[in-house]
Amino acid sequence: MSLNPNGYKLSDRTGKLTAHDLMPTTVSAGPETREFLLKVIDVLLDFVKATNDRNEKVLDFHHPEDMKRLLDLDVPDRALPLQQLIEDCATTLKYQVKTGHPHFFNQLSCGLDLVSMAGEWLTATANTNMFTYEIAPVFILMENVVLTKMREIIGWSGGDSILAPGGSISNLYAFLAARHKMFPNYKEHGSVGLPGTLVMFTSDQCHYSIKSCAAVCGLGTDHCIVVPSDEHGKMITSELERLILERKAKGDIPFFVNATAGTTVLGAFDDINTIADICQKYNCWMHIDAAWGGGLLMSRKHRHPRLTGVERADSITWNPHKLMGALLQCSTIHFKEDGLLISCNQMSAEYLFMTDKQYDISYDTGDKVIQCGRHNDIFKLWLQWRAKGTEGFEKQQDRLMELVQYQLKRIREQSDRFHLILEPECVNVSFWYVPKRLRGVPHDSKKEVELGKICPIIKGRMMQKGTLMVGYQPDDRRPNFFRSIISSAAVTEEDVDFMLDEIHRLGDDL
Repeated sequence: MSLNPNGYKLSDRTGKLTAHDLMPTTVSAGPETREFLLKVIDVLLDFVKATNDRNEKVLDFHHPEDMKRLLDLDVPDRALPLQQLIEDCATTLKYQVKTGHPHFFNQLSCGLDLVSMAGEWLTATANTNMFTYEIAPVFILMENVVLTKMREIIGWSGGDSILAPGGSISNLYAFLAARHKMFPNYKEHGSVGLPGTLVMFTSDQCHYSIKSCAAVCGLGTDHCIVVPSDEHGKMITSELERLILERKAKGDIPFFVNATAGTTVLGAFDDINTIADICQKYNCWMHIDAAWGGGLLMSRKHRHPRLTGVERADSITWNPHKLMGALLQCSTIHFKEDGLLISCNQMSAEYLFMTDKQYDISYDTGDKVIQCGRHNDIFKLWLQWRAKGTEGFEKQQDRLMELVQYQLKRIREQSDRFHLILEPECVNVSFWYVPKRLRGVPHDSKKEVELGKICPIIKGRMMQKGTLMVGYQPDDRRPNFFRSIISSAAVTEEDVDFMLDEIHRLGDDL
């Protein structure tokens, strides 16, 4: 069922009221407040139903200027009636992409886990900050329990962790801690006292946020050394060692190496153990960006060899809002060494982090982070973990990987229509669609250029029809190709078949 903004009617009396007439401004307005919120819930539940209805479109696409004409986005001087607000809610979701739809294969974060969603509803209602135990006692304790569990799954018996606003900021925390560990005076004196130029290393397939760390923290992107990757997207570790030696010979100080566990495009996993050996040899901090691939730590079947040696890292980014299906956003950063977060980031603001509080102030997290305000991202994950259990998460990871194998099988069975680019290590499947006019043409670089031109045309048709969303992009070796992502628990074999059939239907005439 499509959301009809005119289909959610409050009673005549309540519909004419404004927010001023609800609680808390009007204490006696319990019935009206309840009616309003229940109607909002009706809208939300209808969106959930539509998201899980395969007969519904994934999106109702309009170009930006056309969308502006469809929507009333003005912020008025005078309060609008509650009925208008209900219609605004329905209209917003009517034109929102259904990222939980079983035919949405576009992003690393797909799906709509209903328990995690319920957790986010509660989180919004609690509306608290996560900087002190004083105002978020239950959530702070939940955070400790869940993050300790995640470190145990990594293979650590101690350490420290925090939830951050996305994988990019998690990676930034790792960079800051690494620099602080090697040069603790940098916090007060900056680069003045450094004995040389710091340099960091990462593969050419890493997430752009690694390079961003160098820019944001004053290192400079010229000092983020890009290590070549092989044809599968893995860092060439011999090149890492060569580049470290090259920079040392110039007098630079190598201090930070990022290994990627699940690259954004190809889903490749760097060789963690070999990189750990090199970091140990040259006294470099080893960070693993497992924002994408970290969910496979939950699977005994698929953890090895992809994440073998993960316990040797100094820090690890791991985003439950990706493969584990927690709602956005839910990103964690983990450190093997306890105390680094507080030592690196502490500013001792006396109006918040007093030392004479009546409780154990080690539970206050605010001075461990570079933020002051921090959103509560733990409850939705905690509730989801309670609902699934660790075993449930393992089954979920195994099921996603099983569906990838099914997709590979179907692509091979239609090798005239689809060209598989490489064997995936994760749930990223990279392929070209081959239209009728190019079937039977020998596969070479000229054909790849033609196949690359077809991708944006098919994607445009997908969005206009609203039936499917699959991403495409080029990389250093290839023109545009499709990259489908199966990270939603809603997806079945039939949905994989639909994806391939729909791409064929949309592109056969090209």
